[in-house]
Amino acid sequence: MATLLLSSQTISLSQPNLCFPRRTKKPQAVLNRTQKMQVPYELKQGQTRLFHKLPSGLNMEVIVQKGVVDKDPYDRNSENPPLVFVHGSYHAAWCWAENWLPFFSACGFDCYALSLLGQGESDAPSGSVAGTLQTHASDVADFIQKKVLLPPVLLGHSFGGLIIQYYIANVKNNQAIEMESFYPKLTGAALVCSVPPSGNSGLVWRYLFSKPIAAFKVTRSLAAKAFQTSLPLCKETFFSSTMEDQLVLRFVCNHFSSSVLAFCLPWH
Repeated sequence: MATLLLSSQTISLSQPNLCFPRRTKKPQAVLNRTQKMQVPYELKQGQTRLFHKLPSGLNMEVIVQKGVVDKDPYDRNSENPPLVFVHGSYHAAWCWAENWLPFFSACGFDCYALSLLGQGESDAPSGSVAGTLQTHASDVADFIQKKVLLPPVLLGHSFGGLIIQYYIANVKNNQAIEMESFYPKLTGAALVCSVPPSGNSGLVWRYLFSKPIAAFKVTRSLAAKAFQTSLPLCKETFFSSTMEDQLVLRFVCNHFSSSVLAFCLPWH
């Protein structure tokens, strides 16, 4: 998908500038609570779906695709770290399962794509929002601690990248106070078009002055949720302006949460 094919940045866990300030309140960045998808994502060959039970009692959807074992086992790098994928807003595990999981699985990596609570086929909390940076990062940590045997590489897109940054900061904080178990160690992390640690406000202002028309479209699309009723705007925001309409509708109407159902109705 075009929205996931933009430039990425790899982050070393040793970088000192990824610490979030100590807070007494929970972080306020949230994903709005939504309902499950209209149609569950149809898994590709070699993929399985499991539901990881979190300490809260809620189930988190995980799409799994194990690394392909070569005919000659001695040719395979047995030390490939597992890859754990975290999606951005209005997405779920399916956005990685379409292209990313098959690619990295073919390269010998065990892949796990998570659906954050309130997204995809995961359960939704009873509150007005699906979670905070703290709760989402804790859910990712719980899955890694209980289901992933080796220290993984975390990959996050957009808001998922912000969750990973929060995770990394807590890995470092845990190491400082010798409490590594809650946020398990990682082999590495990669951010794909991630929200920065400071949030989107600075980026939006820079974008506003450098590309005012594009900035207006993004603000209208996301803040006002205009993507729900405009096919061209939805394509430009999440996919590509050149992507075929029917392919966009396949993802939006079937696999986006029911919060965007209003968009689908005029086009059927």
